[in-house]
Amino acid sequence: MLRASSDSPKTGAGKPELSVGFVLLNQFTLAAFAGLVDVLRLSADHGGRSRQIHTAWRVMSMDGLPRTSSAGFAIEVAGALPDDPTGFDYIAVCGGNDYPNTYMPPALRDWLQRTAASGVRMLGICTGTFALAQADVIGSRTVCVHWNVLDAFRARFPQVRAVVDHLFVDEGDLITCAGSTAAIDLGLYLVARHCGREKAQQAVRHMMLQGMRPAKLPQAHFYADLTHIQDARVRQAAHFIEQRIDNPPSLDAIARYVGLGRRQLERAFHEALAMSPMSFQRGLRLEYGSWLLQNGHSNITQIALDCGFSDGAHFSRDFRARFGLTPREFKRRGGAEEGTTSPSAVVSERVGR
Repeated sequence: MLRASSDSPKTGAGKPELSVGFVLLNQFTLAAFAGLVDVLRLSADHGGRSRQIHTAWRVMSMDGLPRTSSAGFAIEVAGALPDDPTGFDYIAVCGGNDYPNTYMPPALRDWLQRTAASGVRMLGICTGTFALAQADVIGSRTVCVHWNVLDAFRARFPQVRAVVDHLFVDEGDLITCAGSTAAIDLGLYLVARHCGREKAQQAVRHMMLQGMRPAKLPQAHFYADLTHIQDARVRQAAHFIEQRIDNPPSLDAIARYVGLGRRQLERAFHEALAMSPMSFQRGLRLEYGSWLLQNGHSNITQIALDCGFSDGAHFSRDFRARFGLTPREFKRRGGAEEGTTSPSAVVSERVGR
């Protein structure tokens, strides 16, 4: 079992510039939690010595008992939720794979509501935003969620505006992030705000990052909304394709993955999406390429290889057929123009969205 620090934020003259209380939910994701904590740790002291000088953190759970991450690692927390949360600048609610669970202990709901009402800023980390929405503390604010849970979030909380076109969204008293490495970017943002850009850069250097990504950088999400598709085999095949954009599987490999013959799989795709599995796969790869052209720094040949194309010429030919522009024209003009259609939009149209 891993043990979290039991240190509390300092008070009085020695109070750190930034203090964060972490609330771990069941099956929280390690990457998001650890990334944010490490940004604070590496900004707190010189030489990575981890003394809570400039920043401070405390890891808690609702009842003070350990919480197990989605990877199976148990974290022993420093304690239960405090009666008075105002000793923290932020409360970070860290979620993970337990987001489909619709039950929230009343004690946790009440504490989150009291914390929000007290003026302490809230952070929704990964699917911790589900808990904040369930506790009814979001109101009219816009939230950021990971693209992989967008449909589930919108289905449960249709009154909340959720987006995936940012790494994180700052609404003043509520900041929500997509999770995973976006939590690192959120941490750097907070450190720069409260402790200065120099302290944030200190963490960047220690973590061997290339820099701080801005909140408005869109998530690299390349998937089709298949929630209205009843055929589980098509959904399973689509997920398999999404996971291998850079190394496209053959039609036979996809068919074997879902336990079908290739003709059965092609027939299922045509009935559900009016396209073949290979057309669906090519569309996702081209959408990935369009995102890299707008947000990456690689040349077109490298982007082609990253999207699973054999060379730049093959990529350029397919890209122009889909978008009406060559990759070079697309990049120069800053993205798709009116009249071009993204692959995911084509899929959404064909499933009746």
